[in-house]
Order: sequence, then C-alpha cells, then structure tokens
Amino acid sequence: MRILYISFNMPWRGGGTFYRVFGFAKHLVERGHEVTVMATSPDSKFSFQEEVWDGVKIVLSPALLSGKLRTGWDFYEVLRRCLWLNGRSFDIVHGFESRPVVIYPALYANRQNGSALLLDWCDWFGRGGSVEERGRITRFFLRPVETFYEERFRNKAQGTTVINSVLQSRAISLGVQPESIHWLPNGAETQNVRVIPIDEARQALNLPQDAILLGHLGQAFPNDAVLMAEAFQLIQQELPQAKLVLIGHHKTDIATLFSAPTAVLETGYVTQEEMNLYLAACDLLWLPLKNTLANRGRWPMKINDYMSSGRAVVSTNVGDLVSLFDGPRPIGVLSDDTPVQFAKKTVDMLQNDEQRKLYGENGRFLVENEFAWEKVTEDLETFYKKVHAFHLEQQRLP
Repeated sequence: MRILYISFNMPWRGGGTFYRVFGFAKHLVERGHEVTVMATSPDSKFSFQEEVWDGVKIVLSPALLSGKLRTGWDFYEVLRRCLWLNGRSFDIVHGFESRPVVIYPALYANRQNGSALLLDWCDWFGRGGSVEERGRITRFFLRPVETFYEERFRNKAQGTTVINSVLQSRAISLGVQPESIHWLPNGAETQNVRVIPIDEARQALNLPQDAILLGHLGQAFPNDAVLMAEAFQLIQQELPQAKLVLIGHHKTDIATLFSAPTAVLETGYVTQEEMNLYLAACDLLWLPLKNTLANRGRWPMKINDYMSSGRAVVSTNVGDLVSLFDGPRPIGVLSDDTPVQFAKKTVDMLQNDEQRKLYGENGRFLVENEFAWEKVTEDLETFYKKVHAFHLEQQRLP
C-alpha cells in the first residue's frame, strides 16, 4: 500500500509522537509498503525538503511561525501541505492527532484523492488534558482552540487508532463507531534497547558501582516533576547516598525543585546507546504520574524503553499502564500519587534484589512478545487492510 503519515511535529523535537510516527513507518516499509511521512521543517519558511531515512520518505513542510507556534497551528503550512498533495494519491492517509496542519491536509487527501482517512489519538490535549498543565494565560487562550480541533473531526475518519481505553471511550462519545477503532500501543525497541548488566553500564558511564541510582527518562509534566522531587527528598532522608538520574532532555527547570540538587544527575541530550546505558545503570526506574486526565489519556513512550532495558519500575496507579503492574507478569509496583507512598514503595523495592530482578525480566518478556515494533506494526497492517477494503466498498456504492 501507499501510505502517508501526517504529523504536526518537527522530526525528533516533538516528543514521543514523532517517534511513534517514524516507528510505524519504518516497520511498514520493512513489510513492503511505500510510506511517506510529512513533518514540519525545523527552519524552512518557503521550500519543502525531502529525504529518505531507513527507507521512509520524509517530507518536511515549510512554516512561517516559530517556537511553540510551530507545532501544528500554521495556516500557511496547511496551504502548502494541501498544494503538495495535489496530484498525489495514497491508499491510506493517517493523521497523527488533528491540529490544523494535520486535519485539513488529511481531509483534502480524503476528498480530492480518494484516500482512506485514519486519525490517531495518543494524547488528551484539550479541555481537562495536557492544556491544563500550561501557564494560566496560555491555558485560557489555548483550551477552547485545542479542544475544538481535538474533538470536531474525529467522526470524519474511516478508521481511528487510540493509545488507551480513555481515548477510545472519548472517541465513541464523539460519534466514532466502536468497530472502526483499533488499539495501537507504542512499539518497543527490543534490538536497539537491550538488557545490559548493571556493573557493565556503570563502568561504561564512569558511575560508582556502589551507588543507589533511580532513573527517570525524558520529559515530565510540572505536577509530575513536583511529585518526583518531593518523593526523592523523602528517600534521601532514609538513604542519603541515593541519586536521581534524569536521562535526556526533560525541558523543565527541575533542579530548582530539589533541596539537594547535587544528588540529581542531569544527563542532557543522549544518544540511544547512551540512553540504554543510563537505564541499565539504574537500580530502579521511575514513572511518577499524578492522577489527571492528561496522564490517564496517554501512554508514556518511556515505559517501553524501561521494559526493554530489563529494569523494574515504580509508577503510580494511573491509566491503562496499571495493567502492566497487576497482570500475570508485573513489571514493578504501583503507588498512589502522593510523595510519601511513592517514596515508601521505592525504598521497599530497593531492599528486594530478587523481586527487582523478576520484575525486570517480566518487562523484557512483555516487550518481546507483545510490544515489539514488529508485532504492533503487523496488527496495524491488518487494520489498514480492513479499513482500505471498507473504503473501496463505500466508494463503489451509488
């Protein structure tokens, strides 16, 4: 099939969504499909840029806006994308979220070129969701706009992919037919993120072998960062030698939240190999999430990397991730979303080496057998064939 993915992100700079887009695209190419990914150029204002990465054709569209506005809101970019689509046809057009630079070109391709339209929903952005994590003024102006685009077009698609049950229920409440919805988790890098012995990882990173290291990967919402900081301060009262390793670019001035910032190691940007080493160097990995709609309405991609690295996880009792902790092969332990409970669960886990080892093995088993990119992409391919066949049948009707 000829497949077009439309993203509002700039490549690799937009958090987990572009990784999600490219992961499926890359593995669909490996399965013999022709896949084009349209993303936003980081700097071009007038010219399209086209490249090929791992067999995937990448089309970077120009945009006039910059900074935080270069994230799906540029109507000049909408026009340029629609003009680029003119005369091109695809069997499947899959829009990831539904901000203007995604939804209008996707609808254009659906109506003008006859492509089957699918929409992906992997974050709750609008009213009640992640917009509530923003500053007061930004929240006031962005909430109605984000909510409109998030909800208005969902029933226009022939197929819908969702990352969790919360968004599935919300899609159904907006008129999306349940049979047209496919659960689509993020894939896991089972080959590029591997299990590395803890002593080997620490030696490679020049970290002390006797340290107690707690790891957190990537970004955190402000409220989640506060929970993490408060829990870590409680842990330090009991285990002064503990250190918190913040892996990657977290986009938050998080060090100001800690009373002992020297106990926090911020790695900054890391390569995938360095990320793997830092995850493997930790005794435990952390995923503190406050019980908010924003967190219930997503599936943080970091959890897949945690499981791939073979390390036990401490998280909170929020959203669909709970199934990873209370199933037949639990990957760690859950806490409520309070600092005291989160700290206690962490300290208890640090005192049980055998349990941590078992949880880490369970996580690796799950990514290899349920969440590997190859597995979730195969399921997505089956869904595409179903949607495409239905779309062709509908087009033949008088």
